[in-house]
Amino acid sequence: MPSSPAQARDPQRRPLGGPVLQDSVTEAIAAAFFEELAGAGYARLSLETVAKRAGAGKAAIYRRWPSKLDMTVALATAVAVDAPVPPDTGTLRGDVLAFLTGVADALRNPLASKIIPDLLAESARNPELQQALFTAVRDTRRSKATRMLEQAVERGELPADTDLELALDLLAGPLYWRLAVLHAPTAPDYLHRLTDKLLAAIAA
Repeated sequence: MPSSPAQARDPQRRPLGGPVLQDSVTEAIAAAFFEELAGAGYARLSLETVAKRAGAGKAAIYRRWPSKLDMTVALATAVAVDAPVPPDTGTLRGDVLAFLTGVADALRNPLASKIIPDLLAESARNPELQQALFTAVRDTRRSKATRMLEQAVERGELPADTDLELALDLLAGPLYWRLAVLHAPTAPDYLHRLTDKLLAAIAA
């Protein structure tokens, strides 16, 4: 999550005739933003501190994003959109295992492990942030996972009447709870065992 994906390097440009925004500055600001967000949290995050960490002026931020909320949503959305589509391995088990492996890698990222719970907690207090993140991040990621399940239906591995919404909740919930909430260690075979349990529940 806290890398600077292509979308984060290319925020909405100013109208014709405005200054050209340098990608290197945008990348530095994005990296500083994620580091500051992980350390201070959204509520205490200061755009002035982000600018200082990035070695840029505060005006450089406002030329790219008009507010802290806009900056947060834009950069978080860029990461969500940049996330790879779950691979089509040819089997639902292979797809789910690959999906869980990707989620686990993201949740174990030192910055993401702090940022994601903080943004979720802040969203409960900030309806505007919640709506923006749900629309931009949650819906983007769920649409990618939905396609993975639809492929399984097309292959005949899942019945046509599979409850996809419930299946998506099952896919996301247990691993997030263990890694992001409990911060519990996992055995080498944990993702394989979790995959088998999830498949049994989804197909039931």
